Amino acid sequence: MMHPVAFMRSILIAAVLAVMAAPPAMALTPAETFISDNIHQGLDVLNNKALSDDQRRTQFQNFLLGMTDMQRIATFTLGPYSAKAAQTDRDAFAQAFKNYALAAYQSYFSKYAGQTLTVTGSTAHGADDFVVATLLVDSRGGQPLQVDFRVRTDTGHPVLVDFSVAGVWLALEERDQFVAFLDQNGGSVPLLISHLHDLAQRQN
Repeated sequence: MMHPVAFMRSILIAAVLAVMAAPPAMALTPAETFISDNIHQGLDVLNNKALSDDQRRTQFQNFLLGMTDMQRIATFTLGPYSAKAAQTDRDAFAQAFKNYALAAYQSYFSKYAGQTLTVTGSTAHGADDFVVATLLVDSRGGQPLQVDFRVRTDTGHPVLVDFSVAGVWLALEERDQFVAFLDQNGGSVPLLISHLHDLAQRQN
């Protein structure tokens, strides 16, 4: 029978060898770091009980504007109508979309206040196009929620252009809704702008 001291020594040596042989933890990619740092910042704003509602709204809007390419998303959501619309209509729509998106995204993410986010990996869809996979974990023990973020880096720095909850991509969903609205209203971008103003008001 092995002596207790020798037995413990063999256990410790085996443990050290196992740690040395284990592959090193993979460092986060730039896109993953961008999402991890920024989404944690956004959740910190939502979870900060010391802020008033107005302060929380302002800080969360600043956070969104700092990481999201609203102009690109607005153009995308117009679909084929983007090329047909007058420049003045496109500019007015981009502003209306920004106001709508700030209200809608804050309402959307407010549902996940109190949860923590963990980056689980990413997939490259091109040299400057990445989908970062994350899990939102409820501190109360609820089922983790899969949330993916699409990050583009072709502007020289990472920007968020879409996100998906449980497989549903928000900008894609918005594009389908906006294009359907335009199809039903003679392609009138001003009418869509008025519609977005109404939608933004309902979020507040």
